[in-house]
Amino acid sequence: MNVPLRAVPATETEGVALAEVPLNFEEFFQDHHSRLFAALCLTTGSRDESEEIMQDAFLKIWERWDRVSAMDDPVGFLYRTAMNTFLKRYRRMRLAVRHVLPVPDCDDAFATVDDRDVLVRAMRDLTPHQRAAVVLTSILDCSSEEAGRILGVTDSTVRVLARNARQAMRPKVGEPT
Repeated sequence: MNVPLRAVPATETEGVALAEVPLNFEEFFQDHHSRLFAALCLTTGSRDESEEIMQDAFLKIWERWDRVSAMDDPVGFLYRTAMNTFLKRYRRMRLAVRHVLPVPDCDDAFATVDDRDVLVRAMRDLTPHQRAAVVLTSILDCSSEEAGRILGVTDSTVRVLARNARQAMRPKVGEPT
């Protein structure tokens, strides 16, 4: 398919004749979605989140394609849009988590992802009732009475479920039993 191209003059310092930017959004998407997705995977550490951010960024570009296609660097604008979307989501998530979970001392995003992965793997082997008891009592700070009402069991059952869950998780998260 022949897509009309717009010639963009290069500056004298670049020493490059003309760069060609597709006027067609579909071709722009095909040319850049794989690299953007790879960059976002490295940035977020999550394929699912990278896919969502990439879709949001391309949607924003598509909505403004008449202006974006006329820019000197539409690819740079795409990456800036994607990174701004990531940072906005990250700040929003961090704010929401702060209301539910205590803020860790370290600001290392990859360490946080690693810690979360260890916790998820440790919780995977628990029964659904044990997981619910641990989440309600340890993470959401519900009393055993509140958790019992939510789960439809007695408060002593919640305490036993949570204790057994924590005991089963200790070796997997690196705590002594």
